Amino acid sequence: MPVTVELSTTLACTPDEAWERVQTSALLSHVAGPLIRFTPQGGTPFPAIWAKGEYRAWMWLFGFLPIGWQAVVISEPAPDGNTRFIRDNGYGPLIKQWDHWIAIAPGEGGTTHYTDRVAIDAGLITPLITAFARVFYAHRQRRWRALARTGFAALKG
Repeated sequence: MPVTVELSTTLACTPDEAWERVQTSALLSHVAGPLIRFTPQGGTPFPAIWAKGEYRAWMWLFGFLPIGWQAVVISEPAPDGNTRFIRDNGYGPLIKQWDHWIAIAPGEGGTTHYTDRVAIDAGLITPLITAFARVFYAHRQRRWRALARTGFAALKG
């Protein structure tokens, strides 16, 4: 049975800016690192802008400890009012279900209300993976907030 983890934060950018960035593989690399590094399987780089479809990635804890592969399955669910979504309905040999929804909505004063919600099913190790997900998404959101405060300077270039 899946367990759900949900964390939200406020980003110092407009929803349009957050939406533009969330669709890029550069953002994933930045906000996941250095906790997790994703490298594409097959030698073909991830697309600059995610397209709907499935991508296979090797995962590295702290950038160097191999922890297996994961399918990243991107879709763009229909908006709900002013809230836009990106979904990664991922899976792999370690984690049977990693159904991650990112919600981007208008916040107060031109900010963005950002939410990560993930449903996890990893069999007997679901509690361990769930605890890791809480740490991982808190880390990602700290990195998001820092990027937004700098106008996404670290992603430009």
